[in-house]
Amino acid sequence: MFVNTYTLTRSAAVAVCAFALIGCGERVARNSSPSTSGTSNEAPEGAVAAERAKLSPEDRALVEAQEWCVISNDEQLGSMGAPIKLTIKGQPVFVCCRGCVKKAESNPDATLAKVEELKAKAKANKSDKTDKGKAH
Repeated sequence: MFVNTYTLTRSAAVAVCAFALIGCGERVARNSSPSTSGTSNEAPEGAVAAERAKLSPEDRALVEAQEWCVISNDEQLGSMGAPIKLTIKGQPVFVCCRGCVKKAESNPDATLAKVEELKAKAKANKSDKTDKGKAH
């Protein structure tokens, strides 16, 4: 049986695309975006805490201040392994995985603006949780 190179290449491309789509679908289904919903489906707290525990205390505090990946905003830092620290224009920035590194570095101004937005949201969420705890 003869199979030409074109058929093999096309089949391989279809398989790669299918695997990419399946992987993206699983990631989106696991976590909802913090910006689109009031409550999020965060990764199990124990798993996130275990990954964050791999960081220094200083970096852990920075991750908790940022909370979400600057590129994949639906990924809680620590949900895909230990967060990756970048330094962009002298500022610490965390991403969820190696796949986000290049994107974060490619547009430093937008990345730093997003970090500040994420920090403000995380601070507001922690403040809301503290206020609710005091009301009881």
